[in-house]
Amino acid sequence: MKFIAVFIVVLLLFSATDVYAFEAKKVDIGDIISKEQFSRYKDVGEFIEHSPKVTIEVKPEPEDIAEYGTDVVKSLTGSDCDRDGIMDDNAKCNAVYYKLWMRYER
Repeated sequence: MKFIAVFIVVLLLFSATDVYAFEAKKVDIGDIISKEQFSRYKDVGEFIEHSPKVTIEVKPEPEDIAEYGTDVVKSLTGSDCDRDGIMDDNAKCNAVYYKLWMRYER
């Protein structure tokens, strides 16, 4: 019985380490967007426009609840410029574009 308990603890420790390593691994945007693909964008606006879209659920405004009821669901759709699955604001998209521009244009 002691062996099984030790085995389970060791197994849990290894799985926790794997999860931590997976979360800590950052993907470089240059590995996702090639120079050829980046050169197709004429400016940052076009880059943002052609980035994948992400939709998130947000808290409805009191006016929305008054008009549609308490079961109303409100969502926002925006761009995922760095391809991490999280909606990015304009500053983040500009930073990603600039990073790619520095990598490929110089």
